Amino acid sequence: MIKLFSTQSKTITGAAIILGAASFISRLIGILRDRVFAHLFGAGETLDAYYAAFRIPDLVYNLIIVGALSAGFIPIFTSLLAKDKAEAWRVTNSVINILGLVLILLSLILFIFTPKLMPFLVPGFSSDNLALTVTLTRLMFLSPLLLGISGIVSGVLQSFKSFFIYALTPIVYNLGIIFGAFFLVPVFGPVGLAFGVILGAILHLAIQLPTFFNYGFRYRPDLLLKNENVREIGKLMLPRALGLATTQLNLLVITLLASTVGPGSISIFNFANNIQLFPVGVIGISFAIAAFPTLSALAAAEKKDMLILELAQAVRQIIFFIVPISLIFLLLRAQIVRVILGSGQFDWAQTIATANTLAFFTFSLLPQAIIPILARAYFALRDTWTPFLIGLIGSLINILGGLYFKNRLGIGGLALAYSLAMTAQVILLWLVLRSRLCTLHESRMFLSFNKIAGAALLMAIFMQILKMPLAWLVDMTKLWGVLTQGALTGLAGLAVYALVCRALRLSEMLDFGASLKRRFIKLKNVQRGEITEADEV
Repeated sequence: MIKLFSTQSKTITGAAIILGAASFISRLIGILRDRVFAHLFGAGETLDAYYAAFRIPDLVYNLIIVGALSAGFIPIFTSLLAKDKAEAWRVTNSVINILGLVLILLSLILFIFTPKLMPFLVPGFSSDNLALTVTLTRLMFLSPLLLGISGIVSGVLQSFKSFFIYALTPIVYNLGIIFGAFFLVPVFGPVGLAFGVILGAILHLAIQLPTFFNYGFRYRPDLLLKNENVREIGKLMLPRALGLATTQLNLLVITLLASTVGPGSISIFNFANNIQLFPVGVIGISFAIAAFPTLSALAAAEKKDMLILELAQAVRQIIFFIVPISLIFLLLRAQIVRVILGSGQFDWAQTIATANTLAFFTFSLLPQAIIPILARAYFALRDTWTPFLIGLIGSLINILGGLYFKNRLGIGGLALAYSLAMTAQVILLWLVLRSRLCTLHESRMFLSFNKIAGAALLMAIFMQILKMPLAWLVDMTKLWGVLTQGALTGLAGLAVYALVCRALRLSEMLDFGASLKRRFIKLKNVQRGEITEADEV
């Protein structure tokens, strides 16, 4: 069993398939979580309080852990693995201990001042809802500590290119939250939602520990503050943390603005955001995580040409997947929202508001999916300042756009501002990176994009033609009818897209098929004979 969990991926596309499949399952469970929330609470004050309560704990986690992990820890740990494994584990212990202490201290301070901070974050909340938000926020401060330690463990597993067990972590995290909604809320009231988050964080860490120790980690109370590798992680982490601060500032401002639109606005924005993050997570994040160790190793070995090749191939694969998905989300947005959320307390007016917000998000699905891998290319090159400065520009566009569009388009205006910011951000990231690397193989990418766009256009036309007859054949007032029409239209559209891409001999289509075949053969061999009695636990 441990051998199966520790299986290492040899190619970026192969690793992305594992991560994408697990992310798909995780996102499905996340969708189930949102459906449970929509059914039990609707887009109202309770869920507004729950989503608002995430903002400050998430800020702590993203600044301290994600910055260290993505920008500093993985490149340094990957480099040390090739030179001195003992030093790699000493650095790991030091990072865990230092960041753990920082998280505890910062969370305690913020715990004390939460009642003073929340009125500034949600000025449109009633006094009762504000009090609930404060309580939920304070409970959720346990989450950054647990997820922080788990994040470093995840970084080690990614550095070993062991993605399978890491890919399961968001699944168990969401299961913990769902458990809280179903079983803890009836006992403890709305605070049961926070207990579910804590349970999910515990599971997120616990599921990784056996594989983590199997790779050789042994805990030591090291605090090597003067260690050059620890200091290098800190040096790389600072601009990345500042960059994440701009992202979190976006979310804080969106929460603030949404709280003034009306009850349920924060929930509607988060529902639409979670839906649109489905393809971004399954495709964009999966490829970025899968590519990062390879890009870091190539950068460390100064193999510039290979780094450019791997990066360009991964970007083309992202475009191949995300373009048709963007059109499907745009054309079937009402069906998607109604099937996912339309039950219980979630009424038709909330469905329309969420679908309209989702439409504005779809305009930036492609930029959102490409940004993570471009950012990691910078991190592999030990440059964390450029993504920060570009992220700062994106944040300013988002905030100014949100202030402008909120009064004209309501909650959908916040999604439009976000899409404009992401588009500007990916353009700037691309141009600066290209000036540094001289090329990103744009000519081949442009050729692939033309074929992809043509296939996607034919897919969209076919879907539009198919939608109406299917609507006549089913009862669109029933869940099964909406699901049937949307699913058949989407699947038929994807089939057309795949057939056209194959007819055009699109290399990304052929590469995906080959990687899928290799992955299937490998898993088939594992099932048949690679697991021995000694491997089982």
